[in-house]
Amino acid sequence: MPPNAASSAQAPDMPKTVSLEDQFPSHEWGLDKIVADLRASREQLHRTRHPLGIRELPSREAIVKIVNGLRSALFPTHYGAADLTAESVDYYVGHTLESTLRLLSEQIRRALRFLPENHDLSDAELGMHAFALAREFGAQLPAIRALLVSDIQAAFAGDPAAQHITEILLCYPGIWAMTHHRLAHALHKLGVPLLARFINEIAHSATGIDIHPGATIGPSFFIDHGTGVVIGETAVIGQHVRVYQAVTLGAKSFPAGNDGVLVKGNARHPVVEDEVVIYAGATILGRVTIGRGSVIGGNVWLTHSVPPGSNVSQGKIREGGAGDAPDDSRGA
Repeated sequence: MPPNAASSAQAPDMPKTVSLEDQFPSHEWGLDKIVADLRASREQLHRTRHPLGIRELPSREAIVKIVNGLRSALFPTHYGAADLTAESVDYYVGHTLESTLRLLSEQIRRALRFLPENHDLSDAELGMHAFALAREFGAQLPAIRALLVSDIQAAFAGDPAAQHITEILLCYPGIWAMTHHRLAHALHKLGVPLLARFINEIAHSATGIDIHPGATIGPSFFIDHGTGVVIGETAVIGQHVRVYQAVTLGAKSFPAGNDGVLVKGNARHPVVEDEVVIYAGATILGRVTIGRGSVIGGNVWLTHSVPPGSNVSQGKIREGGAGDAPDDSRGA
């Protein structure tokens, strides 16, 4: 007899473990009715599917990978491989761009299917069109990088807390948001609005800065702090403009057509001319113009144009020689 056989034989029976599946079998969930009700909601009562039944959608995971690849190609020493040398960097950039633009072409193809003018195109025709757009987008990357460098330099010049360019590239949410916007705006202009909006919303989720990809923003744009900044689709912003947290460049009204649907694409957001500063919490609504060199103070609510060189604070406007904003309007 084995040494422990007697003690084992006398040991009480161990309690039997009952699995959750045994305790609550599938029929107890009432799944048949839930599935049937969801089908009724999906197919009859509350349809959300595209009228043509398009099921092949752009992939958020792929778009995140595309933006990361483009960022690495634009700034390889900051976002690329850690061991890059002067001899290997061009190879790295070329290899990264090839794989990234191939992935972008596929996502463009998926997004183009949602445009009415493409409904009758074959998959082959749509694929060729997507490839051409991705190639054209790639050709714009040097110019996009130049704009981003101007934004980085504006941040360094405009923020006394900034220690060096690397800190701005790696840490500043405004630069993160503008990287996404510069890329998204190029795609928007090329006629891929769904993909552009996807890129915008990824940055919005990460930074709290919401810039519609249709907004036109000139070079040397600096968003300080950034949280809560909203810039609408038809906003036009000049060069050397600085805005602080919680600034809104929005629309004042939303006209509807005879069918009750909101009219799309009207110019309804502000025009901000060169060298304007807009301090924290300011809200500017409608197709108004903020003249060159103006300063809009903190928490101002503005629904009319102001001439160049204006200094606007709560309750008053001073024209000419904008200078600095009032002390209680300064950003941190």
